[in-house]
Amino acid sequence: MRPDEYVEAVLELVERIPPGRVMSYGAVADALADRSGRASARLVGSIMARHGGGVPWHRVVNAAGRLPPGHEREARARLLAEGCPLRGDRVDVSRAGWHPGP
Repeated sequence: MRPDEYVEAVLELVERIPPGRVMSYGAVADALADRSGRASARLVGSIMARHGGGVPWHRVVNAAGRLPPGHEREARARLLAEGCPLRGDRVDVSRAGWHPGP
């Protein structure tokens, strides 16, 4: 998969995350690894930082449920509005985590 195709695949997957649910950067990478051979949470984070403004970026968190750096307040407000379960300043990933179907 070409780099631009991988960017599109990441953004398309993020668009599929239902309201009130989240995926970690690593889970996004793992879900796309079969198609691309890549599996890098860091690369997904970079793609989201550069290209994620038009997708529900607030639904992508780190593995511990921390919100996107520098956008914590807005992400928290958006997630709460969607009914996403939080524990303090983090998403309860065990309850809100989402994995795409085949």
